[in-house]
Formats: sequence, structure tokens, C-alpha cells
Amino acid sequence: MRRKKIAMVGVGLLIVGVLLGMQIGSAISSDDTFESMEKVQQAFAIINQRYVDNVDPGSLAEEAIDGMLDELDPHSIYIDAERMRDVTENFNASFEGIGISYEFIEGEDGGDTLAVLSTLPSGPSEKVGLWSGDRIIAVDDSTAIGFTQADVERKLKGARGTKVNVRVVRPGYDEVMDFTITRDKIPLNTLDVAYMLDEQTGYVKLQRFARTTYKEFMEASRELKEAGMQRMVLDLRNNTGGFMDMAIRISDEFLPDDKIIVSSKSRHTDFSTESRARVRGILENMPVIVLVNEQSASASEIVAGALQDHDRALIVGRRTFGKGLVQKQFPLKDGSVLRMTISRYYTPSGRSVQTPYNGGDKEDYYNSKVEQRQSELSLDAQDILGDIPDSLKYKTTAGRTVIGGGGILPDYIIRRDSISMYVQAVLGRQFDLDFVRNWINANGESLHKNWEDRREAFIDEFQISDATMNAFEAYLDEQGIHIVAEDALQESTKEARYFTRTEVDNERAWMKNLLKARIATRMFDSAAWYPIRHKHDVTLNEALNLWISAEELMALGE
Repeated sequence: MRRKKIAMVGVGLLIVGVLLGMQIGSAISSDDTFESMEKVQQAFAIINQRYVDNVDPGSLAEEAIDGMLDELDPHSIYIDAERMRDVTENFNASFEGIGISYEFIEGEDGGDTLAVLSTLPSGPSEKVGLWSGDRIIAVDDSTAIGFTQADVERKLKGARGTKVNVRVVRPGYDEVMDFTITRDKIPLNTLDVAYMLDEQTGYVKLQRFARTTYKEFMEASRELKEAGMQRMVLDLRNNTGGFMDMAIRISDEFLPDDKIIVSSKSRHTDFSTESRARVRGILENMPVIVLVNEQSASASEIVAGALQDHDRALIVGRRTFGKGLVQKQFPLKDGSVLRMTISRYYTPSGRSVQTPYNGGDKEDYYNSKVEQRQSELSLDAQDILGDIPDSLKYKTTAGRTVIGGGGILPDYIIRRDSISMYVQAVLGRQFDLDFVRNWINANGESLHKNWEDRREAFIDEFQISDATMNAFEAYLDEQGIHIVAEDALQESTKEARYFTRTEVDNERAWMKNLLKARIATRMFDSAAWYPIRHKHDVTLNEALNLWISAEELMALGE
């Protein structure tokens, strides 16, 4: 296997050099490398011409490229042309289509039915009257039963201004409905939600960093300031990163002129940079709390690291992922891409947040992160700092100790909220989603009639009734989750789970809130989820008790 891997790596060297359009003489610096390339070229030709079975040179090349990158680091990857189209949409943060989120519902004959999960507010589908729960059974006179995701992309996406006809079955209605939808540009928002938590506290949730993120962030920040924001919670939990430039520009809004935001170092001088605050930011003079967790990575860590190192924001949550490598995309002629590490980045205090890795060994790399999280479950920030070697300790502008070598350690650690076995049983098989889908099918007409244009009222006033909760528990009983008296408790099996009335009642308020949030996301959009679920967000609610610390930190950094 090792010899095979080396051979594949070598083949990849030849192919990548050719496809990148490099002049070999300028890209290779030694006679030994020339000899290795010639050897690889010879081996590639022999494999193609003499191997016992026919081989696919294209597949062989892609395997070779993957093999090469496996020898580098866990974040240098190859993206084939088909996947690259989706990646480009994601980073450009827009596409052209009909403006729905959708799901597949298993059909009776094995053919999945395409169902509308929610419509984009003011988008093409909402304008013509599509509802959450509508089943799309035909597109342009062709059946949609049995559609795959690829079919949806091919049939419903299309150029702005073009039309598509869809036939819909609406639960509770006897007649099928026909809609003609004019496709339009559909934004893929990178800012999930921005709203006022109270009269002075603004909340912004960033999902990722794409081309539009800074623009979205600034528009939201200005609106929140107009609404009275005097302090901000910036939520970067589960934000895995994206464009470094977006992270730099957002950090700049919090920092005074000339403060270092991030630097990067490489063996190539073109990729060694230093970025400083350049503009007078609109958020420089307010306290900030930044929420992070183990899925906050890369660009998220640039923001958190810059604000922490300059004592500008209180970092709250759990230690971040630990990705301190910068990638650049090198396009190949077939539309595929090498996304390759070109430099390491460092926070203003000089620390690298990159988790140590052994070559490109991804399994060992990710296992080490799991082990680290497990070992820190019962520790607070000061406990962890006490066990860190001096070589990984750095000082903020005001002299506070921060650490490098594996993520951003929050100033205040808030441990993950424990989830009861009952909740795990419900969420594990998505019974909450299934129940809400069926509930909307039965109640969709009255739901739209009473709440369609009353989003804020729904968030504030709508309640899950006890009758609905009883129906939910009856549904769970049908699915094998049984609620029994204390003296009737049985041992759970794979097919049936048993919980006492006390266990279930302890989670009743939590579960009501979850069902309401599920309904809201189908009725409106994903942003409606947050103001409802935040009532049970342990990290956010604990963070809101730390404003005195955030204000003291801000004064310290001035």
C-alpha cells in the first residue's frame, strides 16, 4: 500500500504540473526533482499501456492528486469539477432559481416526493403562493416523483427571468394546483439572523464567511444601531470559516486604526502578509461578547483571536476547532481545483491556533481534537491555562495570558448542556420533524390564515397547546417511544424506548419550544428559529450575565 501511494503521489505531481500550466523549469528547483518527474511519467505510461485491465487515466490522476495532498496537511484538498460548482455557489452566496428550501418525503412505491420546507421571503415561490408542506409532483409536465437532489438542481434552478411550471398537491385540498414561477437571483445569506435581544443588546449570527458576508454584517449592524443597540453579541458558533478577507474586514469594524488583525507567514514572500485595521469602525465603542464552540474554525478564529488579543471582546463558549492554515484555490483546466495550504496565520499576539498534525493524517488529527475536548469537559479556562507549557502562552495588549497551539480558548468556558435520554430518543430519529410536518399538513390553512403576515406576533404569542403535546406524545407512542408510570418502567430495546412521566414532563417546556421553532422555520424561514430557541440556549443566556466583565475588558483595552 505504501509503495502504491508513493507511485500515485508521483503521478499526481506530473499531472498537476501540466494542468496548472506551469513551466516545469521555473517550478522545480533541483536535478533530483527532474529525475523524479521523469520516473513518474514513465510509470504512468507503463500503467496505462501494460496493466492487465483497462484503466481510467482521469480517475488515476484524481487518486494521485488525493494521494499527494494526503502527505501535506488535513486541509489541503482536491475538489472535482462537479463539486466545485456547488462550492462556488456557496462562496459567491447566490444562485438563480425559484427560492425554496425543500425536503424529500418517502413515497409509498419507493419514489421520494419533493416537498416545500419553506419559501424565501419575497422570493419567486412565495410571490406565487407556494406554502410549506406543498408536494411538488410535476415540473414542466414531467413527473417529479422520485426526484433526486441532482434532478432538483437541474429542473428548478435556471437563468434569472426564465419560467418553470410546477404542479402541487397541498395537504387538506382535493384539487392539484398549478403555478408558473419566474426564476430570480436567490441569495444564500451568510448571516442567519440579526435582532435585538433586549432594548440595548444586538445579536448577530454569522453562518460562514463568503463574498457577501461583510456587506450583510454591516447592513445588519447599522439597522441594529438604529434600533438602539449599545452592545453586541456576535455568534460564531458552528461557523467553519470561509474567506479570510471577510474576517479581516469585520474585525476592522471593532478595532482602532493600525491595530494588527492577523498576519500570515509562508516560504513564499507573496503569501506572507500582515493586515491592520484601516477604517474607523462603527462598532469600536461598544462592549462585545463573541460566542464560539468546537466548530468555530478558520476565519471565525481570526475574528475571535484578533478581538481577544486586543482585549476588545469577551470570548465565551468552548475551545474553537484550531485551524490556523490559509488555503488558496488553484484551478485546473477541467474545472476542478486544488485547494492548497499556502501559509500559516498568526493572531496579533503572535500565536498560531493550528492544532498539531502529523502530515495529512486526518484520522489522527480529528481524533486528537475529540480527546482534547473530552479531557477539558470539567475544566475552566484557568485550569486549562495552568496546564499549558510556557512556550504556548502569549500576552494580550493589556497583558492577559492567552494560548496557542490548538484553537482559541474562551475567556469564559460554558460547557455543553446535557441532553436527556428522552430528548436524544426523539431527536435521534427526527420524530419532532416528522410530527411538525404532519401537524402542518393538518393545520396549514388556519396557520396561514392567522399568522402568515404576523411573523413577530407568532414569535411572541403562538403557543403549543397541551392538546398538541398530547398528540405529539401519542405519535411518539406509535413510533416506539413509550411513556409509562414509575412502577411500570421497562428495559429499553432498539425497537422500543420507555420513559417515565416525570422524565417527559421535565422536558415538556423544552419540547414545546422546539416544536414551535420547527413550525416557525416552515412558516417563515430559518431566521425565525433563533428568537424562539434562544430561550433555551444555555451558552447565550449565561453569556448575557457577563456584560460587566465585557465592559471591564473594553476599558482595559483602551
